[in-house]
Amino acid sequence: MDNEDFRRHAHILVDWMADYMESVEDYPVRAQVEPGEIAARLPEGPPEEGESMERIFADFRRDVLPGMTHWQHPSFFAYFPANSSPPSVLAEMLTATLAAQCMLWQTSPAATEMETRMMDWLRRMIGLPEGFHGAIQDSASSATLCALLTARERETGWAAAEQGLGVLGGTGRQLAVYASAEAHSSVEKDVMVAGLGRENLRKIPAGDDFALRPEILAEAVEADLDRGITPACVIATLGTTGTGGFDRLGPLGEICRAHGIWLHVDAAWAGSALILPEQRWMIEGIEAVDSFVFNPHKWLFTNFDCSAYFVRDPEALTRTLAINPAYLASREGGRVIDYRDWGVPLGRRFRALKLWFVIRSYGTEELRRRLASHIAWAQELAGQVAADPAFDLVTPVSLALFNFRHHPPGLDDEAELDRLNERLLEALNDSGRLYLTQNRVRGRYAIRFSVGQTNTTRDHVQGAWETIKETAASL
Repeated sequence: MDNEDFRRHAHILVDWMADYMESVEDYPVRAQVEPGEIAARLPEGPPEEGESMERIFADFRRDVLPGMTHWQHPSFFAYFPANSSPPSVLAEMLTATLAAQCMLWQTSPAATEMETRMMDWLRRMIGLPEGFHGAIQDSASSATLCALLTARERETGWAAAEQGLGVLGGTGRQLAVYASAEAHSSVEKDVMVAGLGRENLRKIPAGDDFALRPEILAEAVEADLDRGITPACVIATLGTTGTGGFDRLGPLGEICRAHGIWLHVDAAWAGSALILPEQRWMIEGIEAVDSFVFNPHKWLFTNFDCSAYFVRDPEALTRTLAINPAYLASREGGRVIDYRDWGVPLGRRFRALKLWFVIRSYGTEELRRRLASHIAWAQELAGQVAADPAFDLVTPVSLALFNFRHHPPGLDDEAELDRLNERLLEALNDSGRLYLTQNRVRGRYAIRFSVGQTNTTRDHVQGAWETIKETAASL
């Protein structure tokens, strides 16, 4: 493909992209295909001769699109959003065109210096105090892994990375990690990947508010100390995935400071809401936190992947992860930041550019307005669910998240209610009109509702409620 062909096809694709954004509501929200259906449309082997872009793009529309779930559909109420926006897409186009590998300052000074500035913009926007330094990770899972690795190294005197995890066995030491039973599953995976052992993850029960109970955490820490096990890291969650619980940083911080435990905060979803001053209650006690992560790619209209990871002690992070072969040396030395040392991957995309586009295009005032609207619409709908005699509000609304279930009057058999709500969820998702996800709340089957897609309006939220009621009545 020469440059003129590229220009022509690029215009065609951009026109299609704009049409897609305008007409995404015409698609079923969740892909309506069966397992293996898309694979059956794809040739088993690659072509020997090159094919025209016209044919490739036609096959994309015919064979690929039917298998896509449309996360940018305004009736996407499943999981947490993976938001996009026009300015973010434009920035991604430039990033793809530049195709820079931004591992060192020298390999793209603008990428490094913009990342430093964008992370400070985010820090100010969400109200983190000075003293936190940030880097963009691909996901909150990776950021939490960085926190666990740093905590592991600090507790082993920086020996585990050098001598291997056998150093722990040689001294008879074990390291323990603590998190709420409501914490994201990535915590358990990260504990496993960090070599700390899933058996050494203490899942602390949550209270009626779905938050980790500090008194039980304190007991677990003391019990481990009595057994000669070293408490290494506490992972607090702000806005748990299933129920929207908020661990209280103040009490957890007191426990961590008393025992020298690394305190990491996973605010992957809810952290974006900190741009609203009225939501800053959730970071009371932040002064005791060692690291903090939230995902602009969830609720700040920035294309995946873009996870903002903040640490108080960047030297501890880089000491944990830095590798310095001769071919990565540069004459700038200690005068610049090389973000390759701030995460697990060596390679890095120019992810700060889309943040720059999004924040400048919307402005903080419009970003605050949109998030406040999502929260208000979710609260309104949760109130309507609670007032309907045929439905139960299973969890209180938490920012823009709540859980509910259909509960027809007179039907009180729990197993039958579970089956009924599973049928309701399947019918809703099969309709293509909206997309929701299942949950289990204190053993009961529940339907989870999360507002946050970029172009969702109050009409979409209220329309979803009408669809839910109609579908439930039809069952």
